[in-house]
Amino acid sequence: MEVGVGGTFLNGYKPAFQQRYGRPDGPWGGVDGFHYEQVVGEEGLFQVDGRGLFDLHDYELTFDFAVPEKGFVRAGYRESRSWYDGSGGYFPGTDAWFPLYGDALTYDQRQVFVEAGLRLPKLPQFTVRYEHTEREGQKGSTIWGDTLDTGGLGPRSIVPTLLDLDRVRDLVKADLAHTFGMTAAGVGFRYDRQDNDEARLMRRFPGEGPANDRHITQRDQSQADLFNVHAHTVSRFNDRFWLSAGYAFTDLDSGVSGYRVYGSAFDPDYAQRLPNPGTYDQLIGGSLMQQHVGNLNLMAKLTDKLVLVPSLRVEGRDTEGSSSYLSPAAPYAGTAYGVESERGLLDVSEALDLRYTGLTNWVFYARGSWLQGSGDLEETRVNKDSGALVLDRETEDRRFAQKYAVGANWYPWRRFSLGSEYYHKRRDNDYDHGVDTTPNLPGSANRYPAFFRAQHLVTDDVNVRATWRPRGNLTLVGRYDLQLSTIDTQPDGLAELQTSDLVSHIGSGSVSWVPWARLYVLGSLSYVWDQTTTPASDLWPSVQDAENSYWTGNATLGYALDDKTDLEGQYLFYRADNYSDNSTYGQPFGAGAEDHGVTAGLVRRISPRVRFSLKYGFFTGHDQLSGGNRDYDAHLVYSTLQYRF
Repeated sequence: MEVGVGGTFLNGYKPAFQQRYGRPDGPWGGVDGFHYEQVVGEEGLFQVDGRGLFDLHDYELTFDFAVPEKGFVRAGYRESRSWYDGSGGYFPGTDAWFPLYGDALTYDQRQVFVEAGLRLPKLPQFTVRYEHTEREGQKGSTIWGDTLDTGGLGPRSIVPTLLDLDRVRDLVKADLAHTFGMTAAGVGFRYDRQDNDEARLMRRFPGEGPANDRHITQRDQSQADLFNVHAHTVSRFNDRFWLSAGYAFTDLDSGVSGYRVYGSAFDPDYAQRLPNPGTYDQLIGGSLMQQHVGNLNLMAKLTDKLVLVPSLRVEGRDTEGSSSYLSPAAPYAGTAYGVESERGLLDVSEALDLRYTGLTNWVFYARGSWLQGSGDLEETRVNKDSGALVLDRETEDRRFAQKYAVGANWYPWRRFSLGSEYYHKRRDNDYDHGVDTTPNLPGSANRYPAFFRAQHLVTDDVNVRATWRPRGNLTLVGRYDLQLSTIDTQPDGLAELQTSDLVSHIGSGSVSWVPWARLYVLGSLSYVWDQTTTPASDLWPSVQDAENSYWTGNATLGYALDDKTDLEGQYLFYRADNYSDNSTYGQPFGAGAEDHGVTAGLVRRISPRVRFSLKYGFFTGHDQLSGGNRDYDAHLVYSTLQYRF
């Protein structure tokens, strides 16, 4: 059993640290881990494992009883917590920042499970499992509310928004597997029940007077029942030919309900509600989806040096849904609307893999994959009070995707290896809108989704990687990737144009060095240069090109003082310099951040039964995008004592 106690001491914006490192503010501790096992009878083994750390909300208790060649039973409980930063955006023009939720948001997950299996010789293997999972808490959302605190430059969406989540899931699954001669086969089923009650809580114009300040509550409730049956086989005809096949059928029946209302508080009663044309109420609806998936794979060893693997996958899916609601919500007199949709698709995918090892110290491989798909979508929206057709769309879509990859690994001598790969992939999407009652003319308030006629995505990628061991105690690894991507789009009534151009350079390297038995050194450094450009940034200053370049690095040093005492130190680094202040025209984006972390640890083996450890860490972070409001300094101390009974 190992017990531990520690704490975090924070200065600055605590939620940023808590989300990044998953630690609470203040002390924590308890049982870091324990294990007990006992032989039962002649072959049975009973085991118990667990942990329980207060304020980390990290709890686990599992029981396991197994008898070889007979079966097993397992059961357990797990609980964990995640921390989230609930901050919003920052506007540098007026130093606008809204600390509506000062503490870190938390989201807890709890799971109870029981599983049993039969493993009798020469009989089918049977496994059944039940899980009950609950997820509850709050996290931040990037769909932010707006404010007019911009020095007369118009509204900016920087006000933080909360997601209030409550999710319950029950899962039952069973699988049966058996081997008949040279063929292994299996069948199974899965039933998954989910019940979600979630809300998005948004503020608009907070602190700007009762005429502007609004609380928005969007309640999203959903229930889903999923039933799946599946089967698979693997037949080994001989050492050169294997054939595998699989099939799955899924039936998903879901229902939705909810509302979106404005008020002087969240979830307002009728007296607190405020009129707004964008609200709705009494939403109720559901959908039914049925999916068939089948695949077939053949492994053919044509010669001792040449392996060919062709494969085929077919997927068919049909979905239909309907809903009704009142819009706007009270205190307006709402109009009743009904919405219906039907969606069908068929995808056929093929792939061909080839591997050749006929040259000494070389491995060559090539792969091609293709997808052909078609589908249709019908959508209608009706004013149920007047019977008027508000929306009517019918779309047929076709898609073709292809990817080709070639690569080689070379081992010129025992301590050095070199590998390289190139791939090209392309996806073509074409849409035919036979019926569309919404105009696509400039100035139209509704141009999606029937605005696009075609879209073509192309990516080329090449990478080189090398591993070198100049000495037995020294290993060097390096890798470089270059990726080029373009997106061409054809809007309705316009010529095709290039709407996006993405360029990425990724370089990384690592070193592992053990100069002598008591000392080891590990380190890695990587740089990513990633930029996406679009013609829109040349036309409108409010649109920024996406830049996502950053550095990451880490180094670890370990030293054994003696046979009972070990020391270890670690350094972590992250740096992004993509921030661009265009607040005059829009909301500035782009990561501008720098993080450093240093840890030092000591492990002392007092006796064969007792071990003591002590760890200290210092972490600091600076965030330019938030104007420094998310900066933090943190000290972490943690100590454990392990005893083997």
